Amino acid sequence: MIDCFTESVRRYRDAYAVVSIDVIRATTTAVTSVALGRRCFPVPSVEVALPLAARLDHPLLVGELGGNMPYGFDLTNSPAEIAARSDVLRPIILLSSSGTDLMYEAGQCDAAYAACFRNYRATVAHLAGRHQRVAVIGAGTRGEFREEDQLACALVAQGLMEAGYLPEDKKTIEIVERWEKAPRDAWTVSKSVEYLRKTGQQRDIDFVREHINDLPAAFMLKHGEVVLIPVPD
Repeated sequence: MIDCFTESVRRYRDAYAVVSIDVIRATTTAVTSVALGRRCFPVPSVEVALPLAARLDHPLLVGELGGNMPYGFDLTNSPAEIAARSDVLRPIILLSSSGTDLMYEAGQCDAAYAACFRNYRATVAHLAGRHQRVAVIGAGTRGEFREEDQLACALVAQGLMEAGYLPEDKKTIEIVERWEKAPRDAWTVSKSVEYLRKTGQQRDIDFVREHINDLPAAFMLKHGEVVLIPVPD
């Protein structure tokens, strides 16, 4: 099942594993930080972020709201910036306009994961046979199901279908078929990509493009934290 937007999560609270996807940039930043050895805590708001920061040891406040870094934060929601830092013992509290809200809400479900281009195959390998029903949910931005998230959702859903899962609605089939036929770089026409280019954040576009299936791990959302689960090749 492919769906979009945080408000959709409540439909899948019971009996589903929920996979959250926000390629540009929240889930890419989250899995990148955890793969490097950091702890990562996605939050839905500044009001949740600040009390949590007070309980953690010297955390980094990472994120953006409406494209702007909130006052008092250390850096924006950038996987390229996170990957370049060496202070991996500092946990990050991650906030974004839509992706972290989705992850936070999904974390209230029976089983929840974060995925992006970096780990979609490993996510499929971990899910297959472990959960009977899976909902793959794109974060959405400004009311739109953006191309990069459609593609990532389609790749996870297609992998599950190849493993024997059945699509639960026509929309899921249509999205998988649309992206199965599209060039793999078709997502770069997205408004999210356009925004990053216009605001001088090309490094993140390049990072997303250059890191495809390079993480052999699933990333589970447990007790408000993103947790790495190794997936054997």
